[in-house]
Amino acid sequence: MADRLTQLQDAVNSLADQFCNAIGVLQQCAPPASFSNIQTAINKDQPANPTEEYAQLFAALIARTAKDVDVLIDSLPSEESTAALQAASLRQLEEENHEAAARLEEVVYRGDMLLEKIQSALADIAQSQLRTRNGAPSQTSPSES
Repeated sequence: MADRLTQLQDAVNSLADQFCNAIGVLQQCAPPASFSNIQTAINKDQPANPTEEYAQLFAALIARTAKDVDVLIDSLPSEESTAALQAASLRQLEEENHEAAARLEEVVYRGDMLLEKIQSALADIAQSQLRTRNGAPSQTSPSES
């Protein structure tokens, strides 16, 4: 994924493309202008120009892209963000990361202990079922008492 400045540059380029395309399409679809001293034959059977639809479409595209540009600009680091502030922020994030890692290790340890208990219980159940099928009397294991 590209960095934020590249994304911002791409969004601004896209916005410029949309402006150029909008002007070109609207100019192409514009009705001809009539001049008072020049007589021209206008074909009245021409279908209506969808200029209004194009205008709404390009307005929506331009507005959405402009909103994307604003979001990208807001996500850039501010000028007030000095190296010392960034270092302090990184230290804070590292501390939170270490705390989360310690919590994760504890949860994994407890999960392993629980897994061992479950496996032991399943082994006891399997042994009891085997003894029952073989007709041997059931004996209580130390973990069952």
